[in-house]
Amino acid sequence: MSLLEINHLSVNFLNHENIESQAVNDVSLKLNESEILGIVGESGSGKSVTALSILGLLPYPKARHGKKSSIIFNNQELIGMNNKDFQKIRGGDIAFIFQEPMSSLNPLHKIGKQIEESLLLHQPELGKQARKERVLELLQAVNIPNPENKINAYPFELSGGQRQRVMIAMAIANNPKILIADEPTTALDVTIQEQIIDLLLELKQKLGMAIIFISHNLRLVHKIADNIAVMYQGNLVEYGTAEQIFNHPQHDYTKKLTSSNLLLNLCEKNKNSIILKTENIEVSFPLKKNLWGKVTKELKAVDNVSFELAQGETLGVVGESGSGKTTLAMSIVNLVKYNGKILLKNNYILEEVKSHNKNLQIVFQDPYNSLNPRMNIAQTIGEGLSVHYPQISNDERINMIKKIIQEVELSEEILNKYPHEFSGGQRQRIALARTLILNPRIIILDEPTSALDVTVQAQVIKLLKELQQKHRLSYIFISHDMNAVKAMSHKIMVMKDGKVVESGSTEEIFNNPQQAYTKQLIKASML
Repeated sequence: MSLLEINHLSVNFLNHENIESQAVNDVSLKLNESEILGIVGESGSGKSVTALSILGLLPYPKARHGKKSSIIFNNQELIGMNNKDFQKIRGGDIAFIFQEPMSSLNPLHKIGKQIEESLLLHQPELGKQARKERVLELLQAVNIPNPENKINAYPFELSGGQRQRVMIAMAIANNPKILIADEPTTALDVTIQEQIIDLLLELKQKLGMAIIFISHNLRLVHKIADNIAVMYQGNLVEYGTAEQIFNHPQHDYTKKLTSSNLLLNLCEKNKNSIILKTENIEVSFPLKKNLWGKVTKELKAVDNVSFELAQGETLGVVGESGSGKTTLAMSIVNLVKYNGKILLKNNYILEEVKSHNKNLQIVFQDPYNSLNPRMNIAQTIGEGLSVHYPQISNDERINMIKKIIQEVELSEEILNKYPHEFSGGQRQRIALARTLILNPRIIILDEPTSALDVTVQAQVIKLLKELQQKHRLSYIFISHDMNAVKAMSHKIMVMKDGKVVESGSTEEIFNNPQQAYTKQLIKASML
């Protein structure tokens, strides 16, 4: 018997000019008890819109369903259900893991309290001590290190991967009948991805829970899904068992998806001059203070890291969540306090990096959280121009914005829209355009392809390499995706617990890794 039935689902959106556009067109799917349904497709294909429709989380009344649209759960019609009735289902019978954890967690509340709120709403019979024990149990289940300490941490104190694991803990807190996981492993390194997939499979067996697993990572979908739905431009183009979809795809788009491959390492040896140099970088965060405010215990997030980056070169930085990758990036652009030296070449001299240096830019991991929701895309991309090039005219600014938006494979039509109107992959390209428009010499890319499906990943990597060749850009490419790192990087630095455990050319790291940890990362990422 079907646990959930989606029949003839259509979704249209009204923009600020009341012009209607269709996001989902006549999609019908079924989810049986204890089944895992994978939904795959490019950014903007309608995957997330379909999932959000199940829990009535679209921006109504700007979002509208077609007359024939129907979603049945437990013999209840969900489309048109009032908010009070939906609250009983959301987080209880049906839970949702969102794609972008930083925008889903409250930055003012400790993570333990946020997980506990879900228990209070759906399991009010639990006492205070029982709730605390359950929270610790959930944090352990999703592999959060030191849960006794992390229960009192704020979201900003966790890495992107750890924040996503907190979201997973919140979602499974009330043992839901259906778990909707929208890119649940996007922010996680490859080894933790495997752990999360194994955890979800274990929960399915233990609780008889059904899962809708939305992802652009076909390797993970293949591993976890019983049935797969392939979506393209709002349409369901193919639907069948995982074996049918991967071994005997029928639709041209499905064939393209299953054959997409990032292992296109076109990098060449680079012997250009050093443009960035770090010496013995250390970053520490306080864990405990005494009554007088003196730090008695600290976490060394980056521990004695040194490297050199040549002009036109890409350095790949890899490691698990919490290894110090992003903290290192933040120190390079002067967004966290650090000890050591960071030197940027100015003409012929390596000088200390100054704040707000347009030659050194960063693209953050979470594009939605880094884009101002009150600014349209033209304002977002042009904001840096106002700071660094105040002398240019408005016409010049607009022309520059139009040119750069085309370079990241978006159309000029989006310039008057706002961040919430785009998919995660589209928002990441907007964030990239905002950085590129300043013509920097070095760009730090913190998980730039993590929110993108495989076909768009390949397009973005191709674009980044073309821009590198054209402008002689240097990249620091931070990722847990070893395939993407291999495709992009001239050399690789492997980090664990804040330290560099191995470094070398891409060829050396992949063909002859020396450390067991590096071998583990490479093995976990193999298709």
